[in-house]
Amino acid sequence: MAEVSEVLMSVLSTIRVPRPGDRVHKDECALSFSSPESEGGLYVCMNSFLGFGSQYVDRHHTRSGQRAYLHIIRTRKAPKEDDNNSGSGDPPKKKPTRLAIGIEGGFNVEQDQYEEEVKVVLFPDRQEVTADDLTAMPDVVRERVSLAMAGLMSADSVSHALQVQQWDGEVRAESRHAAELKQLDNGVKIPPSGWRCEVCDLQENLWMNLTDGRVFCGRRYFDGSGGNNHALLHFQQTGHPLAVKLGTITPDGADVYSYDEDDMVLDPKLPQHLAHFGIDMMTMEKTERTMTELEIAVNQRVGEWEVIQESGATLQPLSGPGLTGMKNLGNSCYLNSVMQVIFTVPDFQSKYVSNIDKIFDDAPSDPTQDFKTQVAKLGYGLLSGEYSKPALDPGEGAEASTEPRGDQVGIAPRMFKALVGRGHPEFSTNRQQDAQEFLLHFINMVERNCRSGANPSEAFRFLVEERIVCQQSQKAKYTQRVDYILQLPVPMDQATNTEELHEAERRREEADSSGAPPPSPVRAKIPFTACMAALSEPETLTDFWSSAVQAKTTATKTTRFASFPDHLVIQVKKFTFGQDWVPKKLDVSIDVPDTLNLSTLRGAGQQPGEELLPELAPPPLMTPDVEVKGILGSHGNEEDDSLYSPLLSPVLDDSTVSQLCEMGFPLEACRKAVYYTGNTGIDAAMNWVMGHMDDPDFSAPLVLPGTSSAPGTTPTESVSEEHLATIVSMGFSRDQATRALRATSNVLERAVDWIFSHLDDLESMEVSEGGRSAAESEGAREPPPGPKVRDGPGKYELFAFISHMGTSTMCGHYVCHIKKDQQWVIFNDQKVCASEKPPKDLGYLYFYRRVTE
Repeated sequence: MAEVSEVLMSVLSTIRVPRPGDRVHKDECALSFSSPESEGGLYVCMNSFLGFGSQYVDRHHTRSGQRAYLHIIRTRKAPKEDDNNSGSGDPPKKKPTRLAIGIEGGFNVEQDQYEEEVKVVLFPDRQEVTADDLTAMPDVVRERVSLAMAGLMSADSVSHALQVQQWDGEVRAESRHAAELKQLDNGVKIPPSGWRCEVCDLQENLWMNLTDGRVFCGRRYFDGSGGNNHALLHFQQTGHPLAVKLGTITPDGADVYSYDEDDMVLDPKLPQHLAHFGIDMMTMEKTERTMTELEIAVNQRVGEWEVIQESGATLQPLSGPGLTGMKNLGNSCYLNSVMQVIFTVPDFQSKYVSNIDKIFDDAPSDPTQDFKTQVAKLGYGLLSGEYSKPALDPGEGAEASTEPRGDQVGIAPRMFKALVGRGHPEFSTNRQQDAQEFLLHFINMVERNCRSGANPSEAFRFLVEERIVCQQSQKAKYTQRVDYILQLPVPMDQATNTEELHEAERRREEADSSGAPPPSPVRAKIPFTACMAALSEPETLTDFWSSAVQAKTTATKTTRFASFPDHLVIQVKKFTFGQDWVPKKLDVSIDVPDTLNLSTLRGAGQQPGEELLPELAPPPLMTPDVEVKGILGSHGNEEDDSLYSPLLSPVLDDSTVSQLCEMGFPLEACRKAVYYTGNTGIDAAMNWVMGHMDDPDFSAPLVLPGTSSAPGTTPTESVSEEHLATIVSMGFSRDQATRALRATSNVLERAVDWIFSHLDDLESMEVSEGGRSAAESEGAREPPPGPKVRDGPGKYELFAFISHMGTSTMCGHYVCHIKKDQQWVIFNDQKVCASEKPPKDLGYLYFYRRVTE
């Protein structure tokens, strides 16, 4: 022990006591998914507070020179039998009564109880020191090491802080309308029972407006149940914001919804507001489930086999390499589904998993913050099979059956989720997200982090050719843009079961009028060929400014592939807006094929004998009574319309701007939507808004093309080095990237679109904006002609698809199906099973790979 004491004394200066703000990784290895519960436990460096599994702690010791590690081993406690236990050995599980996590009555995310064994281990000889051993050591050693051990064990781990163990979905904010709510003296008195919707006579899911006392039914759910949206329609017609759900009123409160704030709220004056219409809150009894109880019921179903389309089958659990489940960290099923598919693509496997040793060797001192390291860690965790082990029922004792239940121990991608979501307004939260948006976000991060070497996102990248033909002159214009996902429209008017749909609608209307329960919904059946026809058919452009006739006219736009990617992602556009602009999901079945041949959709470029539209700038949108005066951008030329800078403000359709503002969008975003769609109406402007809501400058003031900022600033302001590097990694020169960013207000997505629509101009650049030639700026190398895209035959086979259940991309649940060795496998978070009837007709994202001849 004296020898150990001497070693501790020699490393005492490297042992730190955690302070507030220190990141303590005591739940997860920085390079693997090992934890204190894993075989061998977890070693936490007592200087950097990084955690390492038994297979990586020697590597860290060798690289860092650190010798003292806190070794934590957790073992599950034997379950205690409940007094009400029937003798089965399993205590009855308490059902959640509160929409919350980690608090009394809520969902218990940490049901298992563990015993911990903690000791200090000194490397390289792995000498062990327990708390009892410290009592016999010198005071200076005992005090310092004891403080460090206690500090590490009491500190919140990074994963614990990120997971947000306590979340209370029932905490509601006070409505801003409650204090000064105006109530009409219209003589309305509400009886204590016998309520009906004033429009459809529905007798359940009823809401009373707190301004006028009128009673209407609530929203319709995605499966056809619920109400008929009459309470919402009443708000849209009157603007009366608050409504209370009848049947939930008790002396303790009631469900109050604010249509203006679009959320459940608190009304501190609810007793007075109810009394205005003759309702005595103190005598009311609950007769309907509250919204919280309904949400709890939904959340209890999420993750069960009933929520997916193969609920009627007994599915065989699978495990092994490439068959690893992922834990749901709280609405993280979108991330789980996308990453399961990503790591079936060979490019990502070779980039991150095959080179994992080199990636770990080159990792920075804090690998938890390194993108390449964390992606490699996740990929290896999914593909190696090390964590693909069946999980036993919680609470199973020593004599319990080892029959697998379908879910696995799996991996919890906490570090990965925290890293890829850092700084993002949505992906940094625990809210549900759109799987398609996350896929693009991840691809964008890969682009930024693959500035040299192989770029696996090239597997998805392709070029789109857009051909616009002026109908008056028959001259054409060709542009190209890069894309990663093919968005497939859903032509509802092409349904093959229209008679069945009409009959279902008739039955629903009859049920509404009679107050009977709604009939089962009927799903529209849309042929895949109809979707492809809608994609390929020409689009008519009205008010197109033709440089050939120097006036507005009609044009047609045709979209084709300029290249075919190795892997094609197809998004079915199921999410749309109704006539009232309320988001809705199309309940459709599409006969998506196992094989695709898109060869007929390849663009051919300029046709023989076809004339191109002259490259002239359209006139700026100006007030009709003011002389048009303009200047060329300081880096522009007479032919480049993108750098034309009008001095005066453009004329915008005020009615369209007002309509958008009334929907809750920022004023400046509405002005930009109308401007960039050329005053062509509310539909086009709304589509622009939905396509640019995630732009960082969405709410920024309108910047006219050719300027780099708001009026009064210079167009030579600095551009983002990160954005520059991203565009350069796609094969363009630094000068070309700079020009694109300055022309688009330094917004990366718009700059990429801009650069592909000006390829001819960029390739002919002889002198850069900085005065040097493009060759000089790139080390005397000729700039590549365009982005790095792969091309080949347009024949594909389906290998994966992601499905979504729910009314919106912001709620519900995602699962994915992947074809492994000619067998479809369903990945539902931690559950990994052989799929018997993969619901290929109900997918949201489809993944195809090229078929080689």
